[in-house]
Amino acid sequence: MTSGSGYEAYEGAGELLRALSAPIRLAIVSELAQGERCVHELVEKLGAAQPLVSQHLRVLRGAGVVRGSRRGREIAYALVDEHVAHIVADAVSHAGEAS
Repeated sequence: MTSGSGYEAYEGAGELLRALSAPIRLAIVSELAQGERCVHELVEKLGAAQPLVSQHLRVLRGAGVVRGSRRGREIAYALVDEHVAHIVADAVSHAGEAS
């Protein structure tokens, strides 16, 4: 493939898919599709350890998938773009059909 103007879009898509490659990150995105959540809410809902959830939120934030905003002493995380929630929902649905 040549490095034309459209190739950068594929690189960006590849970065997004890499950021979504862990099952727990897919679960986090699915939860955030329902609305803002603090880390403790995600920990409770996902049944994962707080350091693990925080680590995966850091990856998603670095990829531009989620953003955090201070809510008192906590940080509430939300999806930057609802398109990502659709990608995840479609991937989960497709995986269910393939079973």
